[in-house]
Amino acid sequence: MKKRLLGVIDATTYYEDLDDLIGHRSLAALPFAGRYRLIDFVLSNMVNSGMRSVAIFPKIQYRSLMDHLGSGKNWDLNRKRDGLFFFPSPIIDSSHNGIGCFHQFAANLDYFKRSTQEYSLITNCNTVFNMSFYSLLDFHIESGCDITEVVQQDGTSMEMYLIKTSLLIHLIETRDETGYTCMKNVVEDIGHAYTICQYQYDGFAVMIDSIQSYYSNSMNLLNSGIWKELFRKEHPILTKVKDEPPTRYMKGSLVQNSMVANGCLIQGSVENSIISREVKIGKNSTIKNCIIMQKSDIGDNCYLDSVILDKDVKIESGTVLTGTAHAPYVIRKGTIQGALMKS
Repeated sequence: MKKRLLGVIDATTYYEDLDDLIGHRSLAALPFAGRYRLIDFVLSNMVNSGMRSVAIFPKIQYRSLMDHLGSGKNWDLNRKRDGLFFFPSPIIDSSHNGIGCFHQFAANLDYFKRSTQEYSLITNCNTVFNMSFYSLLDFHIESGCDITEVVQQDGTSMEMYLIKTSLLIHLIETRDETGYTCMKNVVEDIGHAYTICQYQYDGFAVMIDSIQSYYSNSMNLLNSGIWKELFRKEHPILTKVKDEPPTRYMKGSLVQNSMVANGCLIQGSVENSIISREVKIGKNSTIKNCIIMQKSDIGDNCYLDSVILDKDVKIESGTVLTGTAHAPYVIRKGTIQGALMKS
């Protein structure tokens, strides 16, 4: 039981290049793969790895994240002991950045001191992957490491750190004396006395940190090989359950190589696209290479190619919108786009 892990998800990260999609929501709550949010991947990995206590540290615009997570029921984290904890950061100062910011943790130091888990796993919120953490913990213990950093095959850090909870508490309490502000500071300091190890993860893993990475990695999910590696029955990615009816495909509709969530009404043509819940696509409209988020409404006789529509967008009939694979056309949440404003 002493080997049980405490999950700590840092949801404070913000990328200016993603502002069109995260200006009103936490990066952790960004929709992905039609029916998921980015946080679903790391949170599901934690739960699938036996973690029963998970703390989430957001900073701003976290209402949609709280709505998505709720009590943690969909991840079996609504429990009397341990469970899901939500600690909005009181720190707005942008100088305190980096995954595992000690200043943010310090505001809730009692949580770490009361935890019964001997080890803590600190992660970002925006990596899409499917990994069991059991082997990581075994590696950490057998290697005698103080801190283990998870890296990809090319050595790139995945911004995930395994550490004894007692050492984490020490780093938080001594941050002013040491000058360490986050886990990255400790790992990269060649003058410390800690044993730092690297654990290589060889599976599929991508970090969403720009519009381009969001779009390209979403489109890559249409590759069946990548999809099967990411969404495995024995290690499921969990998300908030909703009760929409099946999608209706009307006479004359055509769907090719696309992901379509529940509750949609498809009357036009959809190709190489990801369609979220409750989307409406009108007659004679063509949707190609697009990401269409929840409850967006596309009128008749529209043409959209390489476009990202955020939630609740309305595209009026006759509208033409085109982007490219390297520069997708992005429409912000709740926007009404008409034919006279076509691109």
